[in-house]
Amino acid sequence: MASQNHSTITEFILLGLSAGPKIQALLFVLFLGIYLLTMMGNLMMLLVIRTDSCLHTPMYFFLSHLSFIDLCFSSVTLPKMLENLLSQKKTISVRACLVQIFLVLITGGTEICLLSVMAYDRYAAICHPLLYDQMMSKQWCVQLLWGSWALDFLINVPLAMIMDFCDTYIIPHYSCELSSIFLLSCSDVSTNFLVMLCSTIPHGLITFLSIFFSYIHITFTILSITSTSARNKVFSTCSSYLTAVIFFYGSGFLRYFMPASGSPLELVFSVQYSVITPMLNPLIYSLKNKEVKAGVRRTLGKYLPCFQ
Repeated sequence: MASQNHSTITEFILLGLSAGPKIQALLFVLFLGIYLLTMMGNLMMLLVIRTDSCLHTPMYFFLSHLSFIDLCFSSVTLPKMLENLLSQKKTISVRACLVQIFLVLITGGTEICLLSVMAYDRYAAICHPLLYDQMMSKQWCVQLLWGSWALDFLINVPLAMIMDFCDTYIIPHYSCELSSIFLLSCSDVSTNFLVMLCSTIPHGLITFLSIFFSYIHITFTILSITSTSARNKVFSTCSSYLTAVIFFYGSGFLRYFMPASGSPLELVFSVQYSVITPMLNPLIYSLKNKEVKAGVRRTLGKYLPCFQ
């Protein structure tokens, strides 16, 4: 973020999800459980895909990195939320707030890019199976992965400009978000806002269209398959991916197209894409994927004899 901060305010107050102490205690237990499930589920996916040679394919290469991004994504906001649920002084420093915004944009944007790359992988596997090894070579997969990270750094670094905060210092949210910070700044944020529009809208639109057209081709290919069992197998793999996309894209877009007001609906969408989705992704991909479930059994069998 900005290397210097000329603001007269040094910290913000995060209003969080509820002001009642009893409700906050219940929310702490709930979100702590969600965070632990997120960590365990995504770490399990990383371990299984890394140790099981049967899963060393492009599809699971990208899935393992999706698990890594989900770990990072949830860890950006959830620990601070849990801390504030237990503390009387629900504050975050301006510098920490700006860093949090930057990391959310980087991890969230990279996840969007990775989901579009995974759609291309499924398109290549289903629509061009004979050319799949050429279309998804190891070198190309690595380039797609690092390209996803690099693109989001290039997009979001220009947003990390100096902003001054003078009077209002209350954020009606449990975390820092760019739209909320714009409203609190007493400096000119027109350049920041323009950069955000010119970078994030094309970014989101291009990745969404790449997913959309990939699955249009995949749908027609699936419908042309004569074998019912083969069609169901392909559809099962694709439905897992589409479920993850709908959860993330749906709640993310609805949140960022809403004005920053701290309304309950806004908070629900924020919790959905930043807290719930990282927890659900491992479940979505493991429960509906026979190869992942077999890999989990083989991995557990190496360390726990009762699973052999």
